[in-house]
Amino acid sequence: MARIEKYFKRVDPNSSHPPEVSVDSSTNRQYSINEDSAFCLYCYLFKQNKGKQGGGQTFVSKGFSNWKKPEILALHVGKHDSSHYEFESIRFLLRQGLAFHGHDESEDSNNQGTFPELLNFLADHNEEVRAVVLKNAPENLRLNSPKIQKDIVNACAVEIISVIIKDMEDVVVSILVDESRDVSIKEQMVVMFRYVDKKGYVIERFIGIEHVENTTAISLKIAIDKLFSKHGLNISRLRGQEYDGASNMSGEFNSLKSIIMKENECAFYVHCFAHQLQLALMGVAKKHDITGTFLTMVSNVVNIVGALSKHRDILREKQAAQVIEALKCGKLSSGKGLNQENGIKRPCKTRWGITFWHFDLQLQELNNRFNEANTELLLCLACLSPNNSFYAFDKKKLLRLALLYPHDFSVVDLRVLEFQLQTYVDDLHSHAEFSELKGIADLSIRLVETRKHEVCPLVYLLIKSALTLPVATTSVERAFLAMNIVKNQMRNKMEDQWLNDGLTVYLEKDVFNTITNESIIHRFQNMKTRRG
Repeated sequence: MARIEKYFKRVDPNSSHPPEVSVDSSTNRQYSINEDSAFCLYCYLFKQNKGKQGGGQTFVSKGFSNWKKPEILALHVGKHDSSHYEFESIRFLLRQGLAFHGHDESEDSNNQGTFPELLNFLADHNEEVRAVVLKNAPENLRLNSPKIQKDIVNACAVEIISVIIKDMEDVVVSILVDESRDVSIKEQMVVMFRYVDKKGYVIERFIGIEHVENTTAISLKIAIDKLFSKHGLNISRLRGQEYDGASNMSGEFNSLKSIIMKENECAFYVHCFAHQLQLALMGVAKKHDITGTFLTMVSNVVNIVGALSKHRDILREKQAAQVIEALKCGKLSSGKGLNQENGIKRPCKTRWGITFWHFDLQLQELNNRFNEANTELLLCLACLSPNNSFYAFDKKKLLRLALLYPHDFSVVDLRVLEFQLQTYVDDLHSHAEFSELKGIADLSIRLVETRKHEVCPLVYLLIKSALTLPVATTSVERAFLAMNIVKNQMRNKMEDQWLNDGLTVYLEKDVFNTITNESIIHRFQNMKTRRG
């Protein structure tokens, strides 16, 4: 084995590959210990018309075993067939959210599209690449067919979701859902999961985007059930749900929140804290005549300035002159990021309200937006905070918190938890590494790092339940921003599955980077019978 360590990684004991096979995921080379031979997965799957490139059929049938000439391995890797480069080109385009095809892909076109242009670029700068890609590749192995590329992208997305679902194995999760129209005016529902992984980190993952023809609570619930069933998940694993404030999502009766809580009483709903605060501030602001006048004035300014580009130019010139004068007088300081041109945003319920502050009225408005159950939940969660050496720790409130999760804590568990809580806080007070923590998320990570989560497993389960509860929909909002990149004006006819697969790869790049071409190729090959 020592003689091939230069060319192959050691066998990973946690790998899904048989123990007699060593795999180098960066090049898809495989070494069989039983046969003392090396093989190439690419060449095996796409072996037609390969000629004698870097060893010919040696890497497909009998395997390479001439260890006196290991340079042949490097030669073979350096002279991959077209599929090697095409798969890497596909990976690049997916990570950047770019289109594959152009309007005119003929040979005399000035812009054939991103995929062929990228291959042309590689071919122009490398003679070995030029010899095996595009028109020099076998006709059935060019991977430039839209159907083939969509299958490959789907294989990538399925592999990513498989990794995420496996990472979520045996843990409780929360669901984050929101809808938005895409560029083709189709209502799309984004679904994300929030959970605590095995290392104690809070993770939010994109699971899918579903086109919904209407946004009634029943329709959304059917779409969510379909998604859960597709991935082998169960509603009973939910410990939280977060949507916007629309009545179909979060209303008290017959909303999506209510329907799910009828099935699972532990799936607590929390309205996004950022939206709650802004709505509360706006509610207070509306009660003041001066505030209403100001917002009306701002709205008029936006309408007048935004109506014509000439008006915008005049405003920019006036503002630039004032800034220059202020800089000369020393009223403004210059520097990186200062005095940049910004647009004026139209006032709405979640904007401009932060300008106004009236403490008592805002407290009252905020209290009105949290029901009794949510208030109890949040007050109990606060007792887990490690800030100021666990100053907020309250065993009685934490036991009340555990009562809110009857699926996770039995009567016997509650008795054990009472003892574990006291042991837990006494133990952590005696360790300096827990004295400077900021927030429950840091606490979870440190508990796993020091393996103290194994000493008090029920306390750690309570911490995971707290961290699983979502408090903001920023991840969902980022997904909508990504949707505008992947499906833009030039790609407005993109199919729903194509959009879902492209978004999965674009949003979950860190997972995608851990998936080998070998896994994608296996998935791609198993989809259907193929010529290549």
